[in-house]
Amino acid sequence: MEQAFIEKLLAEAEKAGIEAAEAYVVEKESFSAITNAGQIIDYKSNVTGGLGFRGLKNGRMGYAATEAYDDDAIRQLIKGVIESAELSEDTDEELLYHGGDEAPELNLYDSSIDQAKPEEKMALLERMEAAAKAYDSRVDNGYSIVETGKHTIRIMNSVGLNRSFTENLCVLAAEPTAKENGFVATGSYQQFAHCFDALNPERVAQEAAKRAVDGLHAAPVPSGNYRVVLFNEVMCSLLGVFSTIFSAETAQKGLSLLTGKLGTTVAAPCVTLVDDPLRTDALGSRPFDAEGVPSKAHTLIDKGQFRTFLHNLKTARKDGVETTANADKAGYAATVHVAPSNLFFDQGDKSFDQLLAAVNDGLVITEVSGLHAGANQVSGDFSLLASGYTISGGKRAKPVEQITVAGNYYELLKSIRAFGNDLCFPDGSIGSPSADVGELSVSGK
Repeated sequence: MEQAFIEKLLAEAEKAGIEAAEAYVVEKESFSAITNAGQIIDYKSNVTGGLGFRGLKNGRMGYAATEAYDDDAIRQLIKGVIESAELSEDTDEELLYHGGDEAPELNLYDSSIDQAKPEEKMALLERMEAAAKAYDSRVDNGYSIVETGKHTIRIMNSVGLNRSFTENLCVLAAEPTAKENGFVATGSYQQFAHCFDALNPERVAQEAAKRAVDGLHAAPVPSGNYRVVLFNEVMCSLLGVFSTIFSAETAQKGLSLLTGKLGTTVAAPCVTLVDDPLRTDALGSRPFDAEGVPSKAHTLIDKGQFRTFLHNLKTARKDGVETTANADKAGYAATVHVAPSNLFFDQGDKSFDQLLAAVNDGLVITEVSGLHAGANQVSGDFSLLASGYTISGGKRAKPVEQITVAGNYYELLKSIRAFGNDLCFPDGSIGSPSADVGELSVSGK
């Protein structure tokens, strides 16, 4: 049905004078459950999907979308694309990918997700709650979350492209609280995996409970400049919010201060930043991008030197370079833009304890919040609520909360002294090890 529908859609689009057209199909199956203190507060199981359609009319790209697969949908899609193209004010040249290059084969799907029954998924939440309470008598259960998903993406166009892939995703997350003498602290931790059988509820619960207990009796430190180690998850949070500065789309709009910096030093010599859609231990993996272009890894910053922006076909054509296959769509109905796949800083050779020893006295920031309100993606400035702990004599000391850490991301890249060897991908697709970032300004008591 889907194949016949797309073929008819493309044929009718050609008759209507659309110069080149493309169908982008997404099919999703999802399951999620949330408990709080042992009680189910949310439970969902859905099958969704739709078709995004785009086409060139008089050299301009138009977009439309549908969840129906009938003749009325074909008429509405064609009409929508033509009207959208006519209203478009974007005069940059656009094109569709011919599909002639072979895409790599990636194993992103594991059948264990299909075999897992809802009661097995709910049992993981019970195991997490039990493990959190068993970790320490001060721990009480908060939120526990399990999610599984499977989605298939297919792209077919009028210039020769027809390819698809299927992947799945499993998530466990725990957020217990710890209480002692009037103090309350919350810890959180999550695990992502392609394989359902790889989920480890005990490890997730114990790490989350440890973080909650470690945060008890936290207090702010005096304001000042501190030597700072940013925990790997915080480095990921910052990289995630400032990842747009590496997009050619952002640069061409004049919104990245990296514009004109290709081939120059933009970071410390220990900094190497990679976008790799082929590493299957992270969740931004894909055999091809949202335009169907085969995936490959790219080094954006090589030992401090800025080597490339991330491109899709449109931005690459405008800059006179090859695409890096970083076209992305937020959903089947969305327009094509530029986004990273698995973006990460290469890890160093120091253990986390060695990073602390090198700092001797300072702060470890383990969590930041207010990223979108407190981070300016154009200037690179950030001022974020933070928590963590002090370093005294190279060792972990007192827990810290209710402080604000401030700096500039461009300057932070230059000030990094060393990376640890603890690379992780806490949100699935943005990765980093912990880093000694030199001095940052801290506002506290």
